[in-house]
Amino acid sequence: MLEEKAKELLSGPNYATITTILPDGHPQSNMVWVDHDGDHVLVNTEIHRQKARNAMRDPRVTVFVWDRDDMWSWAEIRGEVAEIVRGPEARDHIDKLANKYLGVDGYQNPIQTERVIIKIAPKRQLIR
Repeated sequence: MLEEKAKELLSGPNYATITTILPDGHPQSNMVWVDHDGDHVLVNTEIHRQKARNAMRDPRVTVFVWDRDDMWSWAEIRGEVAEIVRGPEARDHIDKLANKYLGVDGYQNPIQTERVIIKIAPKRQLIR
């Protein structure tokens, strides 16, 4: 279950990083848009991207989200991938995120492969 402060940060148009593990064991971090469903952190990406491939291979991930107006207000959520959501739900979710972050109706960038939602179950949360 996500802590209330984490939910607050994930609900706003705040940027985050997701850290996944590369095949050689090194960490890889990417800036991402984030969301939550009450219990899980949601990160939307495309299936061909390295972060998605990493998350499918090794479920250990960390998401760090910070308040865009106060960088000293943040949450680090360490967890494991609970599910990879595909199909129309993932496509609709990226449209929702585009509206949240950019104020536009519909995601405008071309989709190369397929949108997916990386659904992350928190194991440990550090909140400031």
